[in-house]
Amino acid sequence: MYDRPNDMRRIRPEIGKTQLPKGMTDAEHFQNNILRPILKLQNPLLLAVFQNYIEKRKGVFYTLHTSKRLEYIEKALFKDQKFRHALQGMIIGLFTVAEYQQYSKNASALNKRMMHLLSERLKGQVQAFELMKSSDKVEIVP
Repeated sequence: MYDRPNDMRRIRPEIGKTQLPKGMTDAEHFQNNILRPILKLQNPLLLAVFQNYIEKRKGVFYTLHTSKRLEYIEKALFKDQKFRHALQGMIIGLFTVAEYQQYSKNASALNKRMMHLLSERLKGQVQAFELMKSSDKVEIVP
């Protein structure tokens, strides 16, 4: 039987439970319970997409020092609107209809949270791009 909402939730990885404040806002709840698991699930794809982004720009990323690489990631996510929208689509596409309706009520703030989480995730794995450069067959596990 086709049950997309439950199927979408079922495929999301568990995120280690941390102490969440009782007065958590709706945006914080959405971030912790929806965005984080989706980003973790999509991690290998997001890394591959960013790797492709680097390659399409002649690999300038690889000539940069670590601090400049971190800036490069931020600029790509926050300045390149076409790229940003493509990444957002990869994440939003894994929402259930109810989650999308919740998201659409506060899309601007949730987009900021989404891109911040993605930026931190990519910056935290900056070394993976060197590995991906040296081997097409490296698979990054979330």
